[in-house]
Amino acid sequence: MKRFEIIVALVLSSTVTLHTQAQPVPQNARQALLEMFFSKTPGTMEKHLPEATRAALRQADGPGLAMLQQFSMMSSQINAQGQQFQTFETGPTLLAAEDARVHSKLEITVERDDLQGDEDAIEVSFHAYKDGQPQNSYFMPRLTFVMKQEAGIWRLNELALAARFGLADPEFLKQMLAGMKQRQSVDESSTVSSMRVIETAEITYAAGYPGRGYTCSLSELDGFGSGQPSEHQAMLIESGLASGRKNGYIFTLSRCDGTPASKFRLTGMPADSSAGLRAFCSDESGVIRYAADGKAATCLSAGKPLQ
Repeated sequence: MKRFEIIVALVLSSTVTLHTQAQPVPQNARQALLEMFFSKTPGTMEKHLPEATRAALRQADGPGLAMLQQFSMMSSQINAQGQQFQTFETGPTLLAAEDARVHSKLEITVERDDLQGDEDAIEVSFHAYKDGQPQNSYFMPRLTFVMKQEAGIWRLNELALAARFGLADPEFLKQMLAGMKQRQSVDESSTVSSMRVIETAEITYAAGYPGRGYTCSLSELDGFGSGQPSEHQAMLIESGLASGRKNGYIFTLSRCDGTPASKFRLTGMPADSSAGLRAFCSDESGVIRYAADGKAATCLSAGKPLQ
């Protein structure tokens, strides 16, 4: 009798063990998120979208499904670009990707994993490195994935993006100043080109209308599309420049004294005096000068020749 009881106990124990082994461990929200974006199995992106979203994308047919397929192949795209990446189902790091060719690295870290019933908000931050040094440390984006259980599957229900800028960060200030200087250089280069166009037009005008000499009217150097060239519409410069304003600068002609006029003055001054741009000036000599304070009067009286 005792032997029979032992056999029954063993059978029951084995049955319970097999039943336990047959029950898969439920997938958590973080695992679902990783599967959604980085699984090599087709269809995992769509699997973790809400039913309403899936239905809408199916109605869109070609474009919708193509978009899903593009996102679902993210891991393959990363590998194709020569980057090695690793995902983590636990711990502070969600993903680490490295490209040994350019010595760059990207880390996505989990800042918050807040499980509330059938909803889990996973907040992540992004950190880029180049040669081991943090890049764009002043820009700190964070993305929150709100996962929600639907029909027993964790689905991506909401996305929230937040970004912080460290306005006092030295690297941010350095790049901001560099960008401003580059834009100033472009504006000033364009202005110098416009000055030369007007100078050339003045010389051509004086040669074509010797009875007038130089003109102090930019509109008289304009006139495209209005019949034949004349001293009132010489068709020598485009209308935008003839308006006297271009690329943030105001152009002015003056001192066309005498008949025929043998002299002229040309100035190009920033429309915004606080922009930190230089003023430019010239005359019949063709020498362009500049004033660092952005004032036309300073340029005319004490301008330095442009090198």
